[in-house]
Amino acid sequence: MKEWEDPEVLAQRYAQMVYRTAYARTGSKTDAEDVVQEVFLRLVRARPSFRDEEHGKAWLLRVAANCTNDLFRLPWRKREEPLRPSMAAEEGPEPSGVLEAVLALPEKYRLVVHLYYYEELSTAEIGRIIGRSEGAVRSRLFRAKRMLRDLLGEEEHHA
Repeated sequence: MKEWEDPEVLAQRYAQMVYRTAYARTGSKTDAEDVVQEVFLRLVRARPSFRDEEHGKAWLLRVAANCTNDLFRLPWRKREEPLRPSMAAEEGPEPSGVLEAVLALPEKYRLVVHLYYYEELSTAEIGRIIGRSEGAVRSRLFRAKRMLRDLLGEEEHHA
């Protein structure tokens, strides 16, 4: 077994990346922790074989995206209140205007922003992970940047 095929090695290397991705998608520390646990349980159960380490990383991100989708489909989630920017500051690692603005974006935009800017994935890689075309990913990034500009611009005018 190659080092990067070992679930323990993958967990050590990529648990934080999976957590950040889940947090960017859910806006909740608790939900993100649950997603991380589920992703690595699925890794241990499935024992997939990867072509290389990048394939393993992409698999983990895809499963994280699927797990957050599953989380949003739960019946009790429909009764929950959406994340408010004021709540994001309570759970975030470092309160900042940019982080709060990113967390205030609709979920489908938060994920592509996170994967593109924080995990430094290409639009093609993001498309494969979320099951959308590269053009759809670029479109989401464009819209997200416009929304962020509006959100951050409003904050600057109020300051």
